[in-house]
Amino acid sequence: MNDYSLILKKITFRGGSMKSEKIEGVVLSAGKSTRMGKFKMTLPLGDKSIIQHSVESMYDVCDRIIVVTGYEAEQIHNALKNYDKIELVNNPDYERGMFSSVKVGISRVKGARFFLLPGDCPSIPSYVYLKMIKIEDKIVVPAYRGKNGHPVLIDSELIPQILNEPENSNLKFFINRVGYSTVEIDEKCIIMDIDDIQDYERAKTKYTR
Repeated sequence: MNDYSLILKKITFRGGSMKSEKIEGVVLSAGKSTRMGKFKMTLPLGDKSIIQHSVESMYDVCDRIIVVTGYEAEQIHNALKNYDKIELVNNPDYERGMFSSVKVGISRVKGARFFLLPGDCPSIPSYVYLKMIKIEDKIVVPAYRGKNGHPVLIDSELIPQILNEPENSNLKFFINRVGYSTVEIDEKCIIMDIDDIQDYERAKTKYTR
């Protein structure tokens, strides 16, 4: 049994009772990539696309991964159609902003906890997820040298509260209000995403060495 299996099959104690914990993932890929100038999620990094790398980073850790689509949903579908753990869910109101996609994605979660990851964060090592799972708190956030990054691990008990947040709110406000535990990670990639062409060119160098 590998490290993933040992952690995912562990018995945890919550509220004095034992239960097997299922972990799911929510990946956000609905936006228009305005700063990039073209749709970025299916741009290549080595032999895979950005969204494929992002999904695969959590694939062995999560029982199921919900990918929220919006703009260019068919491209995402084609890129991920061969991944059997993935459920695609469309956000028709993606232009209202990322928080609308957060709500669409988490409304489909069935596990006890879930990771939330923007789809343009393709370089998160799998061990980051494993390290975060070991922390028992409602919200767990990784940090690099004191700066918070991605992904965020959230207890599903908080989903109703997030869904009730006003449209002009965002997940950062919610997390700061509720409180969270921080896990220090010595990986700069947890605070890096691919927003524009310069970010993309830098990311490509990692996959062409």
